[in-house]
Amino acid sequence: MKNLWTTSWAVGAAALLALTACGGTADDAGAPAESEAAQTESADTGGGGDTEDSPAAAAAALMTADSPVGEIVVDSESMAVYYFDNDEPNSGESTCTGDCLVAWPPVIVDSETPKVDGVTGEVGTIETPDGELQATIDGLPVYYYVDDKQPGDITGQAVGDVWWLVAPNGDKITDTP
Repeated sequence: MKNLWTTSWAVGAAALLALTACGGTADDAGAPAESEAAQTESADTGGGGDTEDSPAAAAAALMTADSPVGEIVVDSESMAVYYFDNDEPNSGESTCTGDCLVAWPPVIVDSETPKVDGVTGEVGTIETPDGELQATIDGLPVYYYVDDKQPGDITGQAVGDVWWLVAPNGDKITDTP
């Protein structure tokens, strides 16, 4: 009986050691251990500092895409971004507040100097009232439109004659599809 208990204990200890060595814990109860790359990516996207080699660091916050009205600025998920005519360039603030922000959420970025690809307008940031960084192009805040549901949607173009897609050089696009 003593040998059976000793063998069972040794097998259990070996299994625990194997789980721990693979990055898991005893609480994983046989769940596959997350790969080292996945753990690094989770740490990088979870607020940890991005390194030059991480996938999160390589992705541009703003880039360009073709649309029915020409080349436009989009985010890293290819969602269109818009200007609001009521905003003043270089004012350091957004005039879209309250219910406006429900329909037109700000484009939030992780850095005061967001990475861009193909955007030639001057890209910067302003601070939102809750302390996040909202992207700006040529001193104007940029926004999403809540009814744009998938990449390629530009349903916010010309809404109320005050919302406009953004050209890569920072110009307001006033053409309609």
